[in-house]
Amino acid sequence: MIHRYKLNGYNIVLDTYSGGVHCVDDVSYDIIGMLDKGIERDEIKKKILEKYDISKSDLEETFEEIDNLIENGQLFSKDIFKGKNLDLKKRDSVIKALCLHVAHTCNLNCEYCFAGQGKYHGEDAIMSFEVGKKAIDFLVKNSGTRKNLEVDFFGGEPLVNFDVVKKLVAYARSIEKENNKHFRFTLTTNGMLLDDDVIDFLNKEMNNVVLSLDGRKEINDAKRKKLNGEGSYDIIVPKFQNFVKKRGDKEYYMRGTFTRNNLDFTNDIFHMLDLGFKELSMEPVVSKPNTDYALREEDLDTIFEQYEILAKEMIKRRREGNPFTFYHYMIDLSGGPCIYKRITGCGSGTEYLAVTPNGDFYPCHQFVGDKKFLMGNVDEGITNTKLRDEFKLCNVYSRKECENCWAKLYCSGGCAANSYHTTGSINGVYEYGCKLFKKRIECAIMVKISEAMDEMESKEN
Repeated sequence: MIHRYKLNGYNIVLDTYSGGVHCVDDVSYDIIGMLDKGIERDEIKKKILEKYDISKSDLEETFEEIDNLIENGQLFSKDIFKGKNLDLKKRDSVIKALCLHVAHTCNLNCEYCFAGQGKYHGEDAIMSFEVGKKAIDFLVKNSGTRKNLEVDFFGGEPLVNFDVVKKLVAYARSIEKENNKHFRFTLTTNGMLLDDDVIDFLNKEMNNVVLSLDGRKEINDAKRKKLNGEGSYDIIVPKFQNFVKKRGDKEYYMRGTFTRNNLDFTNDIFHMLDLGFKELSMEPVVSKPNTDYALREEDLDTIFEQYEILAKEMIKRRREGNPFTFYHYMIDLSGGPCIYKRITGCGSGTEYLAVTPNGDFYPCHQFVGDKKFLMGNVDEGITNTKLRDEFKLCNVYSRKECENCWAKLYCSGGCAANSYHTTGSINGVYEYGCKLFKKRIECAIMVKISEAMDEMESKEN
């Protein structure tokens, strides 16, 4: 299976199963396209000679180059992975990451929040140290021989429960050596409670920090509001700038959400760049279709154009010596995830669990509060093994809609939570999200090709 597209002056051919990416001339692009349609070679040659000013010998040479790619398994490669999903249910249940919901409450009231002001459609709740400790012990006990473990502090707003966060980090660090483990911590915050003490702690202990900002003041404040209805921009931006200044070269990223109210979201990304932030993400809102800010089918062309504008700006700024990172364009064309990861995706419900303040386990944060997805708790462990097995088999090959999709080994079938909330099944397909994802992948690959071409040109000069 292949995917051909033109973007920013490049003719790009992606081979799905090998992961081969080829930047080709017009002749090769057309030949590959006709081969993909099953057109006979003699007919292809006739069409190419009619369309292009090319000699027969050059045409034969082009065919030879294409044939070499085919023979080397880099073009029109076969799907050798399909049967591997059959073994997924038999895999040992090794947990590698927990999302600790240390606070089911929040000091903001963001309009599009799927968690309903961080309460997950329940009551305000705060995780105790004892519950968090049991969760970390569970992670260590069920992580097998895996050394590197991940703990995400989430909410709500996790800094509402900052003392427990500090105690849990200290506890996890205290048991690393004896258990031959190493913890990598992440915390997501809206920034309202950032001060120098918090910043110093985060910069010392957190491997990554996710900062929530939607961009321009008018855009951010329309949705990300304080409890009194006022906007949060003027409070959080100086705090974020102070944090990033002190952060140095350690990981962080700004996470924004775009809605139908800011389809020109590249302007929000550029605004964040102007504020001094260089590690950026901008997520499409996932919401009920009846909201005024929900993304619609007729918005797709505008969104696609925005992704292209962003990709071209990334190239421009890199060439000017002022690069930035966009989370969705981070892609490794030379290696990347192993095939099991490409098939199974994030590992929700199997390798990754969310833990509520009272110690309940859910497949991920987006399922929290829905009792159908309650998997167990910190005292009893995983009790709903049937549900765990369902998530084990939730992969790119479990979705019929993915069968002929060129992007399936990049998205791994997409987000199970988004699938469930839009189709009623974790094995469903959130079609709108698919369209956005494929466009982002096209742009990401183009950006990487541009980098490679510039590198080659630089070496030649």
